[in-house]
Amino acid sequence: MKSARGNDTDSPGRDLSEQIKAVTKDTHIRAENTELMLSYQKGQITLPQYKLLLCSLYEIYKALEEELDRNASHPGVAPIYFPQELARLESLERDLEHFLGPDWRKRTIVPAATQRYVQRLRKIGTENPMLLVAHAYTRYLGDLSGGQVLGKITQRSMGLSGKEGVSFFQFPGVTSPTRFKQLYRSRMNSVELTEGDKEAMLEEAVGAFEFNIQVFDDLQKMLSLTVETATNQPEANLPASVMPSSPIMQFTMGICVALATVGMGLYAF
Repeated sequence: MKSARGNDTDSPGRDLSEQIKAVTKDTHIRAENTELMLSYQKGQITLPQYKLLLCSLYEIYKALEEELDRNASHPGVAPIYFPQELARLESLERDLEHFLGPDWRKRTIVPAATQRYVQRLRKIGTENPMLLVAHAYTRYLGDLSGGQVLGKITQRSMGLSGKEGVSFFQFPGVTSPTRFKQLYRSRMNSVELTEGDKEAMLEEAVGAFEFNIQVFDDLQKMLSLTVETATNQPEANLPASVMPSSPIMQFTMGICVALATVGMGLYAF
């Protein structure tokens, strides 16, 4: 993972949250300008894009929240551990069941970038739990910020009503996102870090954005490949290279083709 030192403004007295914001500025902008995100911001998110995105978000949050739960008492994790207010896993499960049915776990697929992201979360959860803070911060505070706007865009773009299909964007345990984000930053800034710890945290935050960029790009490529395949050849002759290989991440090709052929009508962190 490349060093974040070159992007820092070298102000050791600043709060950790401010330093993370500074070193991730460039990658944040790149993430907002991926093809998937640009479509989302323009209100052009499609149902196939949204379903595939939900599948990846589920795997990412499953890994993140299981590792946060496992390390809840760790001194670097405990201050920012807010499962009742922030946990997204159950919300994503409801959204996936809404769109894919009760057997949705057998019908999900994620790209290689998502699997790499999950592997990284599992690795640091085991070897250096403190670094989970960087991922939790970039994900949850993004969900409480831009994610709220994107939730409304999702409803409008796909004609969804109420909370069905958009539970991910709802935070019933947070009455004031602004005040909660202030509390979260304050708690994160209270974590005691050596200079080496802080450098590792800043590098991990940059890496978190890089993982998101890779996921967005892979999802767009996956959808493009599926559309091309569904257009040019029958389902029965689909090449093995586009078939899901992991039983945990399986998504039946029939569903994949159906998603790709749905009429054209998601998300920032």
